[in-house]
Amino acid sequence: MGTPLGDFLRLKRDSTQPEQLGLPEHGRRRSPGLRRADVAARAGVSVEYLTRIEQGRDRNPSVAVLHALGDALALSTAEREHVRYLAKITGDECTGHLGPEPARREVRPSVRETLRLLEPGVAVVTNRLGDLLAWTSAYAAVAAGTGLLDADEPNLTRYVFTDPRARSVFPDWDEVADEQVFDLWLGPKAENAEWLAAELAPAAGPEFTRRMNRHKVPERGVLRLRHPTAGELRLRREYLELPSDSQLLLVLLPDDEATSEAIGRLRERAGRGRLRAIS
Repeated sequence: MGTPLGDFLRLKRDSTQPEQLGLPEHGRRRSPGLRRADVAARAGVSVEYLTRIEQGRDRNPSVAVLHALGDALALSTAEREHVRYLAKITGDECTGHLGPEPARREVRPSVRETLRLLEPGVAVVTNRLGDLLAWTSAYAAVAAGTGLLDADEPNLTRYVFTDPRARSVFPDWDEVADEQVFDLWLGPKAENAEWLAAELAPAAGPEFTRRMNRHKVPERGVLRLRHPTAGELRLRREYLELPSDSQLLLVLLPDDEATSEAIGRLRERAGRGRLRAIS
């Protein structure tokens, strides 16, 4: 049985061509990408050891080996961070963990107060599962009419994959879907990600499971929203990690003057709102 770490390393090996790394061609291959022997030689490990890692028979490679494999596959910084995380959860699987469970939704009073200080900015407290936990009135104004906040416990990942309005709201839906699925690997706990994935898989179908299994590291460029009344909004995302809570404070900043003016009109239309918190 494979592991998330082994699956990712094998996918990267299969998707990397020899010429990308300056390696010579070796004639026709039975499979695409790099041979195990190519990667093993560049990393300074045996082919047999790399095979064990890819097949999930070795679940605790050392940090040095992970670095060497990152070098061998020319992984980006984001991909290397993903490898370290996958190594952690793969190792945790060896010792066993609790069954699937939802993430906690409480937001500390001091975090809510910080959010209040960001008014009239567009900001939300969330987590890597996509749970929307507390937000400013400006965030509510931007989300108005999209259906994103309609649920009692709104979740961006669930919205993206199960609400048909999401494909209109997000012109770059494919990129947003990749981001949300990738972040499940970074959820508060493996049990939380398993819980949401098990819930979404039947409803979202192959669009979700295919993305979940390919480990595409997102670029997270400018977020485009097609608002039902304000038109297209272009937003830059700034994240403040709240590690003790396994949460994030996300601030959305206008990327151009047109977006800034549109958000101002949305705030005026909505009136002075109050901070909303879900617990």
